Amino acid sequence: MRKQVRWQVLLSAGLIVLSAALYYAHFVIFRDAHHIFLYLLGDIAFIPIDVLLVTLVLHQIITKHDKRVMLKKMNMVIGAFFSESGMQLLRFLAVYDINAGSLKQKLVFDKNWRQKDFETAIDALKMHTYEIDPRKGDMAELRGFLILHRQFFLGLLENPNLLEHEDFTSLLWAVSHLADELSARPTVTGLPASDLDHLAGDIKRAYGILVVQWLGYMKHLHKEYPYLFSLAMRTNPFDGEASVIVK
Repeated sequence: MRKQVRWQVLLSAGLIVLSAALYYAHFVIFRDAHHIFLYLLGDIAFIPIDVLLVTLVLHQIITKHDKRVMLKKMNMVIGAFFSESGMQLLRFLAVYDINAGSLKQKLVFDKNWRQKDFETAIDALKMHTYEIDPRKGDMAELRGFLILHRQFFLGLLENPNLLEHEDFTSLLWAVSHLADELSARPTVTGLPASDLDHLAGDIKRAYGILVVQWLGYMKHLHKEYPYLFSLAMRTNPFDGEASVIVK
């Protein structure tokens, strides 16, 4: 760190000395101090405008471009999650939701939906009451699925493109924690009611975030990738009449 500061100081001093030497050479050759100070003052007067252009205009353009690139990379990672495991995990966890019937009414979308419709549905999801019954699903099957994909979840957490996406990072932590809880038990059959209630809380946490993130990703596909949205619409886990076969 000290070497870097020293290098910057030496560069700054060298540039100042070079500038002074060039001004001196100009004076020696032309003997016109008035001309030197006239243009020197003009250059100094332009510095605030130059700073304004660089810090506000160019910085905003660069920042906006970088953010657009980062969002694209981030959505690619989220897409990999849902393609690899997220969609199947959604089907596993939806079985445990007692109120899944009312939830499905909000999540059966079609090609006529607009971006505003997705936003309305996402807001409705945040108000949905998730009631989890850990006895409704096959806990052993869920356990095996999560253990199989646990390294994949942890690998996604190491992706730097997700640092700015707190909600999706929270989803990965919630899913990883559920995997740890289930894998830490020698068996998930014959568990006492108190332990099942504890697991129900972990399922509820992961499921609630997962549904919102999934619909947000569907919104992204609808806007940016219509052909991917078409497949997602035909494999919607909440649509009982959905079919991957194009009819």
